Formats: sequence, structure tokens, C-alpha cells
Amino acid sequence: MALGQRLELKQGQGLVITPQLQQAIKLLQLSNLELEAVVEAELEKNPLLQREDPEPVAETGQDSERETFESDGRELELGDGNSLRAGSDLDASNSDLYGDEAPTVREPDSAASSADMSDGPMVDWSKAGKGGGSFDGDEDMERALTREKTLQEHLTDQALIAGFSAPEMAIAQVLIDGVDEGGYLRADLSEISDRLGCDPALIEAVLATCHGFEPTGVMARSVPECLKLQLIERNRFDPAMEALIDNLELLARRDLSALRKVCGVDDEDLSDMIRELKALTPRPGAAFGSEPSQTVVPDVFVRQDATGGWRVDLNTDTLPRVLVDQKYHAQVVGGARSSEEKSYLSECLNQANWLIKSLDQRARTILKVSSEIVRQQDAFLVYGVEHLRPLNLKTVADAVGMHESTISRVTSNKYVSTPRGVFELKFFFTSSISSNDGSEAHSAESVRHKIKNLIDGEKSSGEILSDDRIVEILKEAGVDIARRTVAKYREALRIPSSVERKRQLK
Repeated sequence: MALGQRLELKQGQGLVITPQLQQAIKLLQLSNLELEAVVEAELEKNPLLQREDPEPVAETGQDSERETFESDGRELELGDGNSLRAGSDLDASNSDLYGDEAPTVREPDSAASSADMSDGPMVDWSKAGKGGGSFDGDEDMERALTREKTLQEHLTDQALIAGFSAPEMAIAQVLIDGVDEGGYLRADLSEISDRLGCDPALIEAVLATCHGFEPTGVMARSVPECLKLQLIERNRFDPAMEALIDNLELLARRDLSALRKVCGVDDEDLSDMIRELKALTPRPGAAFGSEPSQTVVPDVFVRQDATGGWRVDLNTDTLPRVLVDQKYHAQVVGGARSSEEKSYLSECLNQANWLIKSLDQRARTILKVSSEIVRQQDAFLVYGVEHLRPLNLKTVADAVGMHESTISRVTSNKYVSTPRGVFELKFFFTSSISSNDGSEAHSAESVRHKIKNLIDGEKSSGEILSDDRIVEILKEAGVDIARRTVAKYREALRIPSSVERKRQLK
């Protein structure tokens, strides 16, 4: 049989992930802070996109066309300017664009005297502080002067007056850069020695000097070394205390008899040593300023309505309000001459329209998924965490007609504000623990809450519950759970074992 070549046409279906679809998927899983950063980047590079101007300009007839959408009876107006006000200071002024005049020079007032004009042009000091390097009034001055000093700045100030030579100062700065927020040195001295090409003994000498910096115990490489430095400063580092520092694991297990034997002291002396140890600071750098943590801003609000149900609303303050400037597009398209310019403007318009469509789709999807989660977990909102139902991604995906991966992206880094607090959407997805009486399964989160309540009640009852006893109590309450699961949940709650709790009770 002879081999030959021929052409065949076949028709089929396939899923192609276009760049626009990739952008929509990316926007779906971003938090509100990350989304704001992405939108800002798009505003900078796309001339057809602009942030909604909050001030009405209806009398001039210059309003750009707004993009509005309807979602489940609620209007999502991405161009609504009643929130997320865009400051006019962010826009460049004519004086910033043209270098003929200084930015602070303004036309003289008509009422100004000729004597004032003879001294030179008037300077508008009201604009002082709008730049990045100057202060904006007393408030900025006060904020700059009262800013809390960071730990690295505090250590650097001490290194400058420590009498280091130039090479030693360079080593000290590298060591300071390796200090974490707790005040511990996380850098490897051998790696620093190889990188700087210096003698390891010199690095050890510089570090020994740095160990004398305030706060005492800073730049230690471990917890025992940190406590040792503080005890030396208090002149309390004797052989018995050294033995106690070297056997902190025995103290963590509350094995006092072994500690007495190792330290060679009696009960009274050991109690005094432990009391002194508790007065020390295991994290000396924690008192200094660090990068401020971002406040969690909920994406969804859940409120109880007048009928006893639950109302789910999007937090409109987290929705970026952008629009396509159709008027500007019409102007620049009319002036475009080459095909490259027209192609560029067409691409910008398509990207702008797709971004607005993706933002709207993201808002609709978050609202839809959140509403279903609230419907599934309404008992938690009414009665508390013990009534949290088992829930997985597939259940919500089937209810809203989406894929599980989409639900996972929607619930990542999204927060909901409820009457019981602010929770991440993933909080409501918990595994199930079967019931031994044939009733509805229990949520793992609710079982953990029951275990915590049982152990918290030990102080009043005086009975220390073992893991086996907790299993028996839960089975009596209809929860079919294994002992190893109880131990796993207890350890996740950072609760010590029953043996350690008995020692603490004594």
C-alpha cells in the first residue's frame, strides 16, 4: 500500500484561554487592595480609562458615558462617584506639564499693589507640601516628628556611637539588617564571613559588641541566648540559672523534679528562678515600630432585614469606579493618521471595555457566592459557631452553577462582615464529622469549639479531661469522633495535653 499526503478538514470544540479571560480570572482571586493596585496600573497605561469624577458637571454637558449594570435587582454603578473620591491632587497641573513657569508661581491678584509686584512674582505658598519631599502643614510635620522609630534605626543609631572602625561598621550594618521584628539575628555568620571576605572572629567580636545594645537581649540567635544576655545584664547568670536556661524543654513540660535535679536547687530556689525567668522579655524587638498591618476591609456586608432574613450587600467602597472616556476617544480617533495609531486606540478601547466588564462580573460573582454561603450557614449567624454546618466547594458550586475552581478563587482573600464578626469566606467551608445517631453531620469547626469549651470548664469542675474522656463526652452528645482527631484538634487550638494541664493546675 503506497503512502501519500492529503488534506483533511476536521471540526471540533476546544477551550482557549484568551488574555482577556486570563485577566478576568486573575481579577476574581485578588483581594480588594490588590485589585486597587491593578486598576491604578491600568489607569496609568490606558489613556481611555479614567476614574469617576465625584463632582457633578451636568451644566457643562461634559460627562463621560457611564457604564451601569443591574445585579439581582441591585444597581452596580461602577462609575458612581459618591464614594472612592478621586483627589484632584493626583492630576498633573499645567505648571507640572510645562516648564516655562515654576509650579509655585501664580498670576498676581488684581488687588495687589505695584510695590508688591516690583519685588517679583507672587509665590503661592498654599501649594507647599503637595510635593513628595515637603511637609503639608502642621499635621504632616507632627506625623513625621512623632513617627515611631524602627528597630533597625534604633540599632543603627547605637552602632554609630559604638566606636566601630569602618570595616566593623560595615559588618554591624549587615548584622542589623539580619534582625527580625522580634529582635533575633536570623543571618548566618559563616555566610556573612564568606560574602564580606573577612575573618569570622571579627564578625563574632562585632556581634559581641552589638549584644550590649538596647534593648537588652537584642540580636541574639536563639531564645536561650536572649535570656542569657538579659540575666547577665541583671548579674543573675549563675551556674544554677545557666542549667535552667540549658533545659528550657523541661520547664515547658513542667517537669519540676527533673529541673531541681539538673539545677541542684530546692523547691523554693527553683520557684524564684522561674519567677525571674518569667520577668524577662523573650522578644526584645517587639516594642519597636514595624510596618503597619493592613486593616481588613470586608468585601461583603451581611445584615438582618426586617423580615428576619439576611440581606447580603457588596461593600461599594472596595469596588473600583472606572469608566471609558468616550468623548476623548472620539477626539483622538478623529485625529489619528497612521494605521498604527488607529490600531493602538482600538486596542486601548477593547482593553478598557473588557476591564470594566471583568470588574462587573467579579462583583456579581462575589455577591452570588456570598449569598449562597449565607443561605447555607444561616444557623451560624443565628445561634453561633456550634451550629456551623459542614460545607465544601462542590456544594456551593452546584448551587450557583459554577465550577469549584471559580468558587475557590472567589472565596480567596475575601472577607464578610456579619453580626458575629468579620470572617474570611473560606472560614465557612469546614469538613464534616459524622453523627453516631444518624442525624445531620457536625462541622469540624463546631467540634473544635466544643472541645475548647470542655477544656475551659476544667477549672470550675476541677476534673482534667483526657482525650479518651473527651471522646466519650462527644459520643454521648452524638459526635462520632476518634481519639487521634481530638488530639489533632486540641493541638491546633494550642491546648497542652491532660498531663501538662494537671501540672499547671498544681
